[in-house]
Amino acid sequence: MAKPKLALIPSAQGSKFYSVLPSSGVGDFDFSRSGSATRINSQGLIETVGNGVSRLNYPMIDGVVSGCPHHILEPQRANLLPYSEDFSQSVWTKSSSTVTSNAAISPDGTQNASKIFEDTSNGIHRLYPNFTVNSQKHTSSIFAKKGTRNWIFLRLDGAASDQRTWFDLENGVIGTVNSDHNASIENYGNGWYKCSISTKGTTYQAAYTVIGISNEDNSFLYTGSANKFVYFFGAQVEASSYPTSYIPTNGTAVTRSAETANGSGDASTFNDSEGVLMAEISALANDGNYRQISINDSSTNNRITLDFTNTDNQIRSFISFNGTSQALMVGNAIATNQSKAAVSYKRNDFSLWLNGFKVDTDTIGSVPTGLNNLNFDNGGGANDFYGNTKQVQYYDSVLTDSELETLTSWVSFSDMANGQQYIIE
Repeated sequence: MAKPKLALIPSAQGSKFYSVLPSSGVGDFDFSRSGSATRINSQGLIETVGNGVSRLNYPMIDGVVSGCPHHILEPQRANLLPYSEDFSQSVWTKSSSTVTSNAAISPDGTQNASKIFEDTSNGIHRLYPNFTVNSQKHTSSIFAKKGTRNWIFLRLDGAASDQRTWFDLENGVIGTVNSDHNASIENYGNGWYKCSISTKGTTYQAAYTVIGISNEDNSFLYTGSANKFVYFFGAQVEASSYPTSYIPTNGTAVTRSAETANGSGDASTFNDSEGVLMAEISALANDGNYRQISINDSSTNNRITLDFTNTDNQIRSFISFNGTSQALMVGNAIATNQSKAAVSYKRNDFSLWLNGFKVDTDTIGSVPTGLNNLNFDNGGGANDFYGNTKQVQYYDSVLTDSELETLTSWVSFSDMANGQQYIIE
C-alpha cells in the first residue's frame, strides 16, 4: 500500500493537533479552545489541561485504560452548578442527609470526594442545589461510588413532575429508568461510576436536579439507617441532550468553550484528480446534528467530506464541485463507538468504505478543484466535528478495493473489541 501524504495519529497535546506526516509540520491542525478543560489521562484519572491545550483522551473499558488515546473535540458547554465538588456549601440543600467532605480519593486522584450519609428519618435522603433551569433539554451527571449503600437515584424534571432514574453502584448497571430520561453509566475505575440522565422533553416551565441515596431499585422514600452512605464527586448539569466531559466549578457556573481543529495541509498536499480520505472516529452522541471532516478549498464549494449525519448511527460522504453536488454516499455504523471510514474519489469513480466493507458507490461525477485544507468542519466554518479521533490519513492517489478493505478493517479481534469499547469476558 502507498504511504499516506498526510497522517494524524494522536500522540501529543499542545496548541495544535500534530500530524506525523508530512514531517515539515504543514499537516498540523490549528487548535482552538478558550479556557481549560478536562480529559482522562494515561492513568485513568480526570486531569485538567490549560487554556488552548488540546486533549488526548484515553479510552476506558470496564474501568481500566485500554488502548491508545484519541483527540477529543467538544461543543461549548457550561456546568450550571456553582459548586460541583463541595456539597457542604449552603447552595446544596441536604434533605434527610448529611455531608462529610474530603472523605475519599475521587476520580481525579485526590482526596476531595464526599460521603453523603442518610439520616434515620422516614424521608427522601437527597441533595439538591438552589438551582432551576428553563424549558429545554438538560443533562445531569454525578460520579458515585458504593459505600454502605449501593443504590442512588437522579432526578431532573419539571417542578410538577416526579421523574427519577436509579443506578446500582454494586454491579455498575442502570435500574429503573423514567420514561422521559435517557440514562447512562460509565465505569471510571476504583469503584467509581459516572451516572447520567438526559431529558427527552423540552416542555418544562422549570426544572431542577436531585441526587439521592436509595435502599433499593425504584425506592426513594424509606426509613434510613445510621452510618449508611454513598461517595459522591463532580456533579454537573448541562443544557444538553447528552453528557460531556467534566467541568469543575467552585463558586460559580463555568463554561467550556467550543473546540476547533482546522487548517491542515496546503495546495501541494492534496490531489484535485484523485485520492482517499480515511478517519477512525466516533461521535459523542447521536444528537441530530451534522459533524463533518472535510478536504476543501477554504469554502464549501469544492469539498470531500466524511461526516456523522443528523440520522442516528449514519456516516456519509458528500462531494461537491463548484458548489454542485457530485456524489452522496451513505452507510450505517454505531456512531458512539469507533468506526473506520474512508472515501475514495476519482472522476466517475467514488466509493465509501466502513469497517472493512464497501457500503456505497457513485459512478457519475466530477472531482473538486482547488483543495488546500483539511478541517474538522464542512470547509466553511460550520458543522464542526465533535467527537473522538483515533487517526486521519490522506492518500493523494486512489487505492485498490483490497487496500481500502485493509485500511478500514481491524487488525485483530482484540483491536476491534477495544475500538468498539466492548468488554471481552
